[in-house]
Amino acid sequence: MIPLLTRYGAKLAAVLVLALGAVIAVNAVTDDPSELDAKHPSQAAAEQQAEAESAYQEVRYLHVNYIAETAGADVSVKAEAVAEYALSKAEGLDGAQADADQAAEAAEEAAAAAEAEAAANANPTSVAIPSSCDEYSGNKATGCALAVERGFDLEQVGCLVALWNRESGWNEYAANGIGAYGIPQALPGSKMASEGSDWESNPVTQIKWGLGYIAGRYGTPCSAWNHSEEVGWY
Repeated sequence: MIPLLTRYGAKLAAVLVLALGAVIAVNAVTDDPSELDAKHPSQAAAEQQAEAESAYQEVRYLHVNYIAETAGADVSVKAEAVAEYALSKAEGLDGAQADADQAAEAAEEAAAAAEAEAAANANPTSVAIPSSCDEYSGNKATGCALAVERGFDLEQVGCLVALWNRESGWNEYAANGIGAYGIPQALPGSKMASEGSDWESNPVTQIKWGLGYIAGRYGTPCSAWNHSEEVGWY
């Protein structure tokens, strides 16, 4: 009986050994160590880093190689483009400066014209207007004082001075060939007798008569001056 059991036990042990060998053989055939290692976290991270470094080196090589091959041409093209841009901007600035200068000149001309127009409107007779009678002396100072006393302003005085500068030069003895006499060139001179018997020699008498004549016929010295400017006499 014992030999029989021993014989069965040996067979069973042999079967178990064969089964274990078969299992080991199957694992050896089906299991891939690299795949198993790849599933390990540290191994996967190492592989990803290696792949990233390889890609970086490849891109870096291409970039450096591109710079080395195209740097000269690229710089030339860029330099030409920059030069053209600079020239264009310079021309634009020159044009803008020319426009600005022209605009400034036009503005100055317009301002001068406006100033002249304002002056003409303020002083339509274009005569020198005194700031006071102190600017004159002699018969002109007397004429200024008498005109202001009569109610004329300094602009009217300017017109009066211009008018009698033309007529007699403010000379109380001025006479012409047709009988006009004195500062206002009364025609005939004897008309001034209405203002005083000394009309032939007294500038005050002559000026008073002349101011009355202007007020009665023209209204103001400037109106008399404008008439004289148009026709040459008043």
